[in-house]
Amino acid sequence: MKKCSHAAHHSLTELNITPLLDLAFVLLVIFIITTAPPLNDLPLKLPDAMKRLQDPPHKANFTSVEADGSMYLDKQRMTSLAEMLSTLVSLRMDDPDLNVIVRGGSKAKYQQIRAVLEVCQQANVPKLDLATEPLK
Repeated sequence: MKKCSHAAHHSLTELNITPLLDLAFVLLVIFIITTAPPLNDLPLKLPDAMKRLQDPPHKANFTSVEADGSMYLDKQRMTSLAEMLSTLVSLRMDDPDLNVIVRGGSKAKYQQIRAVLEVCQQANVPKLDLATEPLK
């Protein structure tokens, strides 16, 4: 008693490669369409490229807060936050892309550093960073 005939068993072992050929032709057409032809039709002498001069780096202004509460802006002692605000506003008028780096001593109170950050925000300083020491 055979459950399947020889002809039926033979047809199951054949591999139908028609879908594989269709896929190969579709990929070939896609590669042909997306590949840009080389543009070597006319011999042209192209101009030489010039080196672009880099913009000078912007000068960073350092604001330092000491442990005793004294504040400095570029080694100039600031007596109050209002004086620092007016100085930062005048620097901002001179340089619209003002860069300020706030440095606080390890013993400085966070409240003083936060006050300096608020003054920088009121002066609309576009680039404001906090200076830290790298971990060793």
